[in-house]
Amino acid sequence: MTPAELSRTVLHAVRRAVDAGKLNVTVPERAVVAPPGPGGCGDYATNIALRLARPAGQPPYRVAEVLRPYLMGVDGVADVVLTGPGFLNISLGGGAPAALVEEIRSAGARYGYADGPDGRIVQLHCPYDLRAVVVAEVAARVLRSQGALVRVTAEGFDPEWTAVLGVRTDGVGPAPASLPVNVRPVPAPADPLPLGRDAARWALLHPAAHDRPRVGEEHLVQREGNPLFRVRYAHARTRALTRNAADLGFEGRPGPVQSQDLLAALGDHPRVLAAAAEHRAPDRLARHLVAVADAALPFLTTVLPRGGEKPSAAHRARLALAEAAGTVLAGGLTLLGIDAPEHL
Repeated sequence: MTPAELSRTVLHAVRRAVDAGKLNVTVPERAVVAPPGPGGCGDYATNIALRLARPAGQPPYRVAEVLRPYLMGVDGVADVVLTGPGFLNISLGGGAPAALVEEIRSAGARYGYADGPDGRIVQLHCPYDLRAVVVAEVAARVLRSQGALVRVTAEGFDPEWTAVLGVRTDGVGPAPASLPVNVRPVPAPADPLPLGRDAARWALLHPAAHDRPRVGEEHLVQREGNPLFRVRYAHARTRALTRNAADLGFEGRPGPVQSQDLLAALGDHPRVLAAAAEHRAPDRLARHLVAVADAALPFLTTVLPRGGEKPSAAHRARLALAEAAGTVLAGGLTLLGIDAPEHL
């Protein structure tokens, strides 16, 4: 069961509880599932009971108790444990890793995207400031990935921003009084353009909007201490594994695989995109890519056969998971407007 399927399963459980008269609430449009937080367990957790507690007029833990039986009877769900004030912690069956990898392989770079337009129309307006324009442009890309129609305008614009960073807006000039500036991150302390497109974009996007970005040459260093390098290196390594596996005569095939941290990070990608869109915060996507890379890098050393070992089903499953990680990293970098090279 994939995260998207699990989200629908949670909503179906709510609907069944409502139909049975166990809960008196309006079934929400979506249910968030994510890796368990501190004190949690299993593969995924959902706060749906906490969200429904007030409209249901019941404590969150009681709502979770009502929902648990409706989740326990579903194919693909191995166990449901209640923790904290009412979190539902869900353990999936053994086919979950393969299903997640297959979902990513099927969706490609659009993994985590909405199925289509959702009717939202969003206007982003920013001051005459390079960081604000870059943040607004990428926030618009992420919003569009989640089904919104977005227009980006700025109070001023320098053509060099397009020449160096490839950044663009849909309009330039003062906005009507009814359209206030709604994208105003802390400006960069110095001109980031000398860093070049990829490093400059990362320097402006990786920190949260309220943090002052660093625009020094640390973003150009090809070492593990540089988060951008780790993300791009992890992506390049996944591509190299595909080439090396082809030389050995095998290719990836989804199957059982043990790498809980990486699976959790990949499964969390749709939620991160939705949150980055909701909060106009591309920094959430940038930091998530670092988490995916950090989970992937130790795993990538286990993918290929060693010595005289012959490729097995386990190697094929590991390669498929590595390729899925590469797909998520490439798709995320593309949304940030940053190149994802296959050789690094």
